[in-house]
Amino acid sequence: MTRILLTGKTGQVGYELERSLQGLGEIIAFGRGQLDLANLLQVRDVIRAVKPNLIINPAAYTAVDKAESEPDLAMRINGEAPGVMAEEAKKLGAAMIHYSTDYVFDGTKNTPYLETAPTCPINVYGATKLAGELAIQSAGIPHLILRTSWVYGMRGNNFLRTILRLAQEREELRIVADQHGAPTWCRTIADTTAHIVALAKGAQDAQEWWQQRSGLYHLTAQGQTTWYGFTQAILENATLANKPRLTAIPTQDYPLPAKRPTYSNLSCERLMNTFCGLPAWENALQLCQN
Repeated sequence: MTRILLTGKTGQVGYELERSLQGLGEIIAFGRGQLDLANLLQVRDVIRAVKPNLIINPAAYTAVDKAESEPDLAMRINGEAPGVMAEEAKKLGAAMIHYSTDYVFDGTKNTPYLETAPTCPINVYGATKLAGELAIQSAGIPHLILRTSWVYGMRGNNFLRTILRLAQEREELRIVADQHGAPTWCRTIADTTAHIVALAKGAQDAQEWWQQRSGLYHLTAQGQTTWYGFTQAILENATLANKPRLTAIPTQDYPLPAKRPTYSNLSCERLMNTFCGLPAWENALQLCQN
């Protein structure tokens, strides 16, 4: 039976993965309390004790603005820990699925980024996530790196929950309208991952399956919007006594410690042609909110 080591089980994506992966193997899931990615020795010890066939790593340092003042910690969790996992996976002959971000790009394009597009992060978070990608790639193990964007859900800290809270507290919401991307429900990420794991499990020759499909893929909901458009859709789906007035603002009117890419839509053709389709962002949001 496939032994799957899952990190970050209390996070948005990890929580969903623990449920989506049921029936696909023996899932040994860890939260930050039992597996702290900032402790690289602990990461090694846990993998050696579990001896997984597959490591799935959604755990990450995701506080984009805080990372600007904690670059070393962000790099240890996002850059070095995935490299340690990949090293240990190599010793075990295990495969790895890891999640990355649209923030590896600088956002200067105006058409969807392909996996082959040059990376150029403009904030610490993006730089540390790119370091994690490169560490896994250089380990020479069977792997899938799944880049996603604008992740939200009904748990944890994310844009959807923030907007639903602010909508009850304020009469006006001023929302950035000049950054473009694809809001992606954490359950979409988990269900797509589970589908991929099921395909690998059903392959006649698992080694050949991984060999042919290893690499980088973009995994986001389809279509694109702005934070302002995302907010409009959230409020349309929400049941609120009074809906706040929405005002569109430029990025410069909402300064944050970390710079954001102006455009970070990802082309997911490679993933959809290889594994499965992906939902439109509006449809996934409706399912999440209902």
